[in-house]
Amino acid sequence: MEYFTELSYFSLFASAFLAATILPLSSEVVLSALLLNGLSPVALVSIATTGNVLGALTNYALGYWASLGVIKKWLKISEEEFVRADQRFVKYGLFSLCFAWVPIIGDPLTLIAGILRIRLFWFVILVTIGKLGRYIVISYLVSASA
Repeated sequence: MEYFTELSYFSLFASAFLAATILPLSSEVVLSALLLNGLSPVALVSIATTGNVLGALTNYALGYWASLGVIKKWLKISEEEFVRADQRFVKYGLFSLCFAWVPIIGDPLTLIAGILRIRLFWFVILVTIGKLGRYIVISYLVSASA
């Protein structure tokens, strides 16, 4: 049982990490399944949040270090789309990073934060608040419905 638990925690971490990158994955399903199997909600939320924030940091690093041309080509976004995303980030400010967990907009948001050279301290704090909050809500809803 201990091996299954350790493997489960690793699977959650990996799925949370990959879900926070450009890959279209969902860590919520893994989290829910593990909660329903009786694993510690506190440990699961902590592991999922850590993996997801580290995945967001990967996007940030790509934005920070990759050239804009490479990013546009890789993500297949036009100059107009990039300018609009940049304007949205500037318009809503740093606190938009609390929504880095939102599907479709969250991953590009963390990438743009890197491109714009947002201070890493604020990036980590705000992204963590949003991602932690989401996992707490999911954990509560799954546990309450079980």
